[in-house]
Amino acid sequence: MKAIFVTGGKQYYVSEGDVIYVEKLPNEVGSDVTFTEVLYVNGKSGTPTVAGAKVVGTVEKHGRQKKITVFKYRPKKKYRKKQGHRQPYTKVTIKSIVG
Repeated sequence: MKAIFVTGGKQYYVSEGDVIYVEKLPNEVGSDVTFTEVLYVNGKSGTPTVAGAKVVGTVEKHGRQKKITVFKYRPKKKYRKKQGHRQPYTKVTIKSIVG
């Protein structure tokens, strides 16, 4: 089965057994997480969501991505600002898709 669901303001296209990285979730490592905002399941698309559909996954780990450099400047004005940023994520393995 294939499904499209929404979490963290992003849409993910998954099937059973997939490993995805989503925006950080408050769930504990090893616990199950259920995504109920499902937009598409096996040919059925919702308006806006599919009623009764859900995607169940297991939280594998939490972490932070590689550092990116944010550099702002104004030409000829002697203004420079350098920042680093690491986005937190949650690694999720999809167990089942119900729809």
